[in-house]
Amino acid sequence: MSSTRPAESRFIAAADGLRLHYLDYPAPDAMRLPLVCLPGLARTADDFWRVAETTADRRVLALDYRGRGRSAWDTDWRHYDLDVEQADIFAVLADAGVTEAAFLGTSRGGLHTMRIAKARPALVRAAILNDIGPKVEKEGLLRIKRYVGKLPPLSRLSEAVALMRMTAAPQFAGVSAEEWETYARQTFVETESGVELRYDPALNHTLDVVTPDAQFEEFWEPFAVLARVPILALRGETSDILSVEVFDEMARRAPLLERHTVPGQGHAPLLLDQPTLDRIKVFLNACP
Repeated sequence: MSSTRPAESRFIAAADGLRLHYLDYPAPDAMRLPLVCLPGLARTADDFWRVAETTADRRVLALDYRGRGRSAWDTDWRHYDLDVEQADIFAVLADAGVTEAAFLGTSRGGLHTMRIAKARPALVRAAILNDIGPKVEKEGLLRIKRYVGKLPPLSRLSEAVALMRMTAAPQFAGVSAEEWETYARQTFVETESGVELRYDPALNHTLDVVTPDAQFEEFWEPFAVLARVPILALRGETSDILSVEVFDEMARRAPLLERHTVPGQGHAPLLLDQPTLDRIKVFLNACP
């Protein structure tokens, strides 16, 4: 994981005083619409370094939610919810001076994008939804619950790479060995005591409500607001979070929506393959 486009690490205090981190990739053309990147549940700002390289003509912000990456961990895991995180996102955007932007949301970040469009419609000028829709499939949530916050003892990063390839290979047959290593470095950190997660393991409590009988909130109402702007919807070919049926329904309800399927990847596409990065760049360049 080595970007040729340097980013500035910035830290701010959330409303409750917790230290938040975000990456700011500056650009020479201040007139370009900035891109705000929001990661998945247990992901970090580092997931978007190749996106930032590909879109070097515009400012890119990539956020670490509380409890992830270089943001501080919260002593109360119940604060790892969409409302608190949304307030944190607004605090980061205010600190960065961003009043309108294109948003790229991976999984949970896409839910945030829809919610932000409803809360502040003028803020979201375009959206890229990475393997997420208004309806989230229960089977995928149950699978995610099995691994979030859990890590067997590992002494070296190479063991983490092997573990990822073994557990995710059926969904990610199209990912190269180099991409697996990059993704592992974005997921784990190697310390003197072994390999550790780059997020608070207490995040797994946010999935306590995920059971085979549970009913989950759908986001068609905020999606309808988002549908007023251009949308690029990405779907991993083998995704168990965004179904083909929901993908089709999104296109039916949003006349400005474009679709791109990432072959050989599941939930969520890693945003490392060149065809997907090129598709994102073309979409952004066509936005007003």
